[in-house]
Amino acid sequence: MSLLKKLFEPVDMTEGSPWQKIVLFTVPMLVGNIAQQLYNTVDSVVVGNYVGDNALAAVGSAGPILNLLIVLFVGISVGAGIMVSQYFGARQKEQLSTTIGNCITLTAIATLFVMVVASLIARPLLELLGTPESIIDWCHSYLLILFIGSAGLAYYNILSGILRGLGDSMAALAYLLVSTIVNIVLDLLFVAKLGMGVNGVALATVIAQLISAVLCMYRLMRMTEIFELKKSHLKLKKEYTMRVIQLGLPSGITQAIFSMAMIVVQSLTNSFGEMFIAANVIVMRVDGFAMMPNFSFGTAMTTYAGQNVGARLNDRVDKGARQGTLIAMGTSAVITGLILIFGKALMGIFTKTPELVELSRDMMGILAVGYIAMAVTQSLSGVMRGAGDTMTPMWISIATTILFRVPIAYGISYFTRTPELPNGRQECIFISLLITWMLGAIITFICYKSGKWKNKAI
Repeated sequence: MSLLKKLFEPVDMTEGSPWQKIVLFTVPMLVGNIAQQLYNTVDSVVVGNYVGDNALAAVGSAGPILNLLIVLFVGISVGAGIMVSQYFGARQKEQLSTTIGNCITLTAIATLFVMVVASLIARPLLELLGTPESIIDWCHSYLLILFIGSAGLAYYNILSGILRGLGDSMAALAYLLVSTIVNIVLDLLFVAKLGMGVNGVALATVIAQLISAVLCMYRLMRMTEIFELKKSHLKLKKEYTMRVIQLGLPSGITQAIFSMAMIVVQSLTNSFGEMFIAANVIVMRVDGFAMMPNFSFGTAMTTYAGQNVGARLNDRVDKGARQGTLIAMGTSAVITGLILIFGKALMGIFTKTPELVELSRDMMGILAVGYIAMAVTQSLSGVMRGAGDTMTPMWISIATTILFRVPIAYGISYFTRTPELPNGRQECIFISLLITWMLGAIITFICYKSGKWKNKAI
C-alpha cells in the first residue's frame, strides 16, 4: 500500500500512541484551516492593496454579521462530527449512514433559510451598528453575494466535519487547498484585472467554496466500505435529527452569542472611525492564523474523544487530553513569539499606510499571550464535546462573552474618556478580549477536572 493511500485513509484513533494520533490528525487539518483562513485574508489583502483602506474596512465590518447568520451551519457541523465519530468508533454502520444522510438533508434546509432570511436583514443590521456611510454599501453588497451563494460554505463545513469525524482530515485538506488556489486566482482576476472591487472578492469566495463542497461530496460517495448512502438515509428521522440538533445547538448558540457580542463590540469599534476599523480588520486576520492551531487541536480532540468514548476507552480519553493540551500550548507559545517578533511585517502585508501598520501592531501585541490560554480552552472543550457534553463549553463561552467581554470593553472605554478621547481608549477592544480568554481557560480547566462530561456519551 502506497504512502499516499495511507495518508488518505480514515484514522482509527482508538489504537496506538494518543499524542501521535492527535498530531498526525491535527497537522493536515491545521494546514486546511490555514488555507481556509486565506479566503478572508486574501480578500482583505487584495482589496486593501487594489481598492483602498475603506474597502478593507468594509470587508472586515461585514464579518461579525456573516458569522452570526451562519450559526445553523456551525450547529449541524458540530453535531454531525460528534455523532459520526462515536458511531465510527463503535463500528455501527447503519446508524452512521443514517446520521450522514440526515445531515445532508438538514444542510439543504438550513441553506435555504440563510439565503432568504440573511439576505433580507443584512442591510438593517449594518445600519443598526452605525456602519459609516462611506463603507455601508460595500458591506451590504459583499454580504448579499455571500448569503445568496451560501450553499458551498454550508456543505463544505458540514461534509468536511463528517470526514473528520470518520478520521479523514487529509481529503478535506486536499480539496480545500484546491479551492483556496481557485479563490486567490479569482480574487486577482475579478479585482486587479476586472475592477469588480468588493463584489469581486465575494464572488470569488462563493465559487471557490462551492468547488470544495463538491469535492468533499465526491470523496464521501467513494467511502462505501465505511457507510452507505441510500435514499432512505436522506429521509429525516426524528431520533437522528433531534440528536444532531441537540449536540450541535449548544455550539451554534455559542457561535451566535459570540457573534452578537462581536456585533455589539463592533458598534464600539465603529465609533473610533475608519482607521481603527481597518486596524481591527488587520488584527483579526492575523489573529485568525494565530488561532488556527488552537481550533485545529480542539477539533482533533473532539474526534479523538468521540471515537474513544464510542469504543468505551475512557482511560485513553484522559491520557490523550493531557498530551494533546500540552502540545497545543507549546505550539501556541511558539506562535506568540513569532507574532511579537514579526508583527510589523505581518501588518504591512495588508496596507502601505504607516499609521495603520503601527496601530495594528500595537493592538496585536495586547492579544499575543492570550493564545496560550486559548490552547487550553479549545483542547479541553474539544474533549468534552467529543464525549457528548456540548452544553458545558456553551455556558463557559456565554459567561465569558456576555459577563466579561462586553462589559469590560465598554467599561474601559467609558472610564478612559477625556476631551481628547471622547470615546475612550481604543485599546479597550483588545484588552477585554485578552481578559476573556484568560478567564475562559481557567473555567474550562475547572469544568474538565470535575469529570461530569464523562456521562454524556450517546
